[in-house]
Parts: sequence; C-alpha cells; structure tokens
Amino acid sequence: MKYDPKIHHRRSMRLRGYDYSSPGAYSVTICTQDRLCLLGDVVNGQMVKNAAGEMVHSLWWRLASDYPSLDLDAFQVMPNHTHGIFVIRRGEPGVRPESGSILAPCRGEPGVRPQGLGDHKDRPYARGTMPGSVGRIVQGFKSQTTDAYINGVRERGWRRFPGKLWQRDYYEHVVRNEDELNRIREYILTNPSRWTLDRYNPDRPGPAVDEDDEFDW
Repeated sequence: MKYDPKIHHRRSMRLRGYDYSSPGAYSVTICTQDRLCLLGDVVNGQMVKNAAGEMVHSLWWRLASDYPSLDLDAFQVMPNHTHGIFVIRRGEPGVRPESGSILAPCRGEPGVRPQGLGDHKDRPYARGTMPGSVGRIVQGFKSQTTDAYINGVRERGWRRFPGKLWQRDYYEHVVRNEDELNRIREYILTNPSRWTLDRYNPDRPGPAVDEDDEFDW
C-alpha cells in the first residue's frame, strides 16, 4: 500500500523549539514521491546507482563547494530515498549569487510534472526555510536534483515521475554527540546490506510504512 495523503495524517517531524539554523550536526532522510525506486537497485547487498542516482550523489557532494560553512559527512543513495549527515559550522552558510547555483534564493521545490516538461513555476518562500536553516539546505538540494532529473527525462529517457520527484517532507535528526554520530554513520553506510528488510523496500512483506515513522538509529 502506497502512502495516501487522504488516509495518512501529517505531523511536524521537527524538534519543537530548536533553532535549525544554528551550528550543529544533522542527519536527513529524503524519500522519492510515492516511494518509487528511481535511483537504482540493490544487488547482493550493494547499491548500484543508475544515472539518476549518480546525479543525486554528485549534487549532494556539490553542496560542500556551494555552502562554505557546510561540512558533509556520510551519504547514501538508496533506490527510493537518501540518507545524509551534514554539519553547519556557523550561522548562515555563505551564498554564492551565480545564476543556477544551488544557493540562489530558493523558492521551494517547483511543482514538476514531466508530462508537461518546462511548465513549472517558482512558488513563494516556504515556511520553515529561513536562510541557513536545515530546511533551506534540503529545499535547495531537492530543487536542484529535480531540475536535473527533468533534464534526464527530456534528454536521456529517464523514467518519468508523477507530480514531484521528492516527498514534500523529509526526516531530520539533531545529532547530539559523537557516539550518536558514529551510530548514524554506520546505519547510513550499511543501509544497502539491509535492503531486503528495509521499511521502504516495496518488495518487503509487511504493513505499509507510515510517513510519520522515524528511523531507528
């Protein structure tokens, strides 16, 4: 059973009262819309990224050059989601003004529909995405990868996606100490070896995954 917004309710997955633009380490998990496996497959416990997965992997690591105050840690592309850790070293990450930069003023993930390529428009600033915040960084990553994926659909025949490439929400976690950091790193880097039992594996037997579920680090 796929996630159905008419059935499942939504709630904030943010830590109430926490300043998400403050320096610190964060882990984030971003899932494709409808949990579609668009980014590759797991073969013998190893993630084999397709061209779209390689694109997503590349743009994640480009964040380090676009945000001078951002340090990137472990990252993993899975067939229908990504896990990553980053550190905001001080306040607002620096912004490069060049056109097309992932740090250009971000107006949210555009409503993209490959069935009508090129017809998406910017939306007003989304709530909760103040400059330098975790939300703004994730928002920029989603927008950049969405645009690149649309080009892949148009120019390279990549699989089309319904509505949006990524789910509107994402999972985020404040990393509180070094032990927790190491535990999350291990979870991320070994995630492909557990794909057969992964809660987001569409072939995994069992009940549907509720979007409000959290990951067991």
